[in-house]
Amino acid sequence: MPEAPKESGEYSVAENNRKKLEFIEDVTKNADEVQKRVLAEILSRNAGVEYLKRHGLNGHTDRETFKKIMPVITYEDILPDINRIANGDKSPILCSEPISEFLTSSGTSAGERKVMPTIEEELERRSLLYSLLMPVMSQFVPGLDQGKAMYFLFIKCETKTPGGLLARPVLTSYYKSSHFKDRPFDPYTNYTSPNETILCPDSYQSMYSQMLCGLCQNKDVLRVGAVFASGFIRAIRFLEKHWTLLSHDIRTGTINSLITDPSVREAVMRILKPDPKLADFIESECSKESWQGIITRLWPNTKYIDVIVTGTMSQYIPTLDYYSDGLPLVCTMYASSECYFGVNLNPLCKPSEVSYTLIPTMCYYEFLPVHRNNGLTNSISMPKSLNEKEQQELVDLVDVKLGQEYELVVTTYAGLYRYRVGDVLRVAGFKNNAPQFNFVCRKNVVLSIDTDKTDEVELQNAVRNAVSHLMPFGARLTEYTSYADTTTIPGHYVLYWELSQMGSTPIPPSVFEDCCLTIEESLDNVYRQNRVFEAIGPLEIKIVETGTFDKLMDYAISLGASINQYKTPRCVKFAPIVELLNSRVVSKYFSPKCPKWTTPGLKQWSNIN
Repeated sequence: MPEAPKESGEYSVAENNRKKLEFIEDVTKNADEVQKRVLAEILSRNAGVEYLKRHGLNGHTDRETFKKIMPVITYEDILPDINRIANGDKSPILCSEPISEFLTSSGTSAGERKVMPTIEEELERRSLLYSLLMPVMSQFVPGLDQGKAMYFLFIKCETKTPGGLLARPVLTSYYKSSHFKDRPFDPYTNYTSPNETILCPDSYQSMYSQMLCGLCQNKDVLRVGAVFASGFIRAIRFLEKHWTLLSHDIRTGTINSLITDPSVREAVMRILKPDPKLADFIESECSKESWQGIITRLWPNTKYIDVIVTGTMSQYIPTLDYYSDGLPLVCTMYASSECYFGVNLNPLCKPSEVSYTLIPTMCYYEFLPVHRNNGLTNSISMPKSLNEKEQQELVDLVDVKLGQEYELVVTTYAGLYRYRVGDVLRVAGFKNNAPQFNFVCRKNVVLSIDTDKTDEVELQNAVRNAVSHLMPFGARLTEYTSYADTTTIPGHYVLYWELSQMGSTPIPPSVFEDCCLTIEESLDNVYRQNRVFEAIGPLEIKIVETGTFDKLMDYAISLGASINQYKTPRCVKFAPIVELLNSRVVSKYFSPKCPKWTTPGLKQWSNIN
């Protein structure tokens, strides 16, 4: 992840690191006092906003009154207020500060991306969290200020609301801000990719130019990464497809004619010089049969890979290990569109042991205890609305219990009050008085490849729409489950279907292909956008033998499941179960084309670049 620029003036790496580590020490020692101050500050600043008045807070800033009066909410509860702001209402509805833009979330509501209001001041808060990352990392890997970082960073489409506010992903907002574009020199933000290549809206030109610059400076690279593991693997896959073109550009000192953006060409040509020796080396390595360890072969001084591999991204760990020959996989921070939250203070730990220390100054945190049902799915189901008893179960940051799982609830400076983020966290330990959390999962999510998050209800509706294609053939779906297959690049959804056929007419392959496409068309905007931009591969349906799901139940019972309480899991990831299903596949079919996708954000908003 990119780090924040530092204050102007004489820059000292050691002095800056010391100050940042002291800050972490101070706020974690005084976590409860800081949290009390943060809540009082948020509530006093926003005492006059419509939302707090509506609920009768009447200017109170203490925790007890706040918890007694203000409800715990979801996105749907404040959607009418968000729509008013989006449509141009500038009155202080949620926040006393003007809403500067909306941040689009990878989460969805009614199939469309959620949009989170934000204020200008939040950029400072995000920058603060970024500025903590490298001081922490430098305790474990010294000398990182002596080289460069090859990070694949991209902007995405943005929209404008009817009221004229921009709506875009949080990282697009950050990369386009002066905090990133006009940052003073800092050895920790010395990237191989020029700003122009990161800010190029054409994803092919952006990826090609960033990869070319990374190869040209291969000896200078000390760390590599992207935001998500899936994004970094896409970059390596891009290299597999295009290394001959890239090595030609390096050999000749010219850039491919497909790169047409003038600012990108100019920025790359400042770096690119004819280097036949480097081109020979790249061709020699990339033409080898095995790509195992390709990262350390092409970028020999790389110390670690900086990517998110927690949650559903953990499915990419074996692929990253293969390409890197086991380089450390580092997860540095925990953030969302709603707010940035915490940092990993032990960044060289195993991916399965990653925990994030929540920084108490970022927002006011509360935690709703999660009671999980045992089962074979990889999701945790949480009620959408809480009764009075459940609302009283929320605990403060310093009162969480070791080993307990909680859903994260936040109150932010930008106008979210007791908002359920949707992340389930497990308390792994403490840094002074501040808890450290493992990221467990997104609540209710059963399938995810990239930024998509498909829940059980959405999957069920999509399958219901698809099976109508089978009715003319006297066939019906008796049982199904799903699997996020990341052995392919890009990964893709797999559905296992067991059918019962009454009629004698064979079902043509084209009908099953139509089923695949119907499912994809029924999934949300985020999934369909990822398909169009090739972050997710075509959906696959595998037809399994009759009796397969009985075998699946027998297997679950052999592991201790209760036959009285057994329900077919709608998603599987346990390797022996996937092997059992695959061993009984009789035919398989893929979606024949991409589903329709229009624009991100709300449907009525226009697309801009």
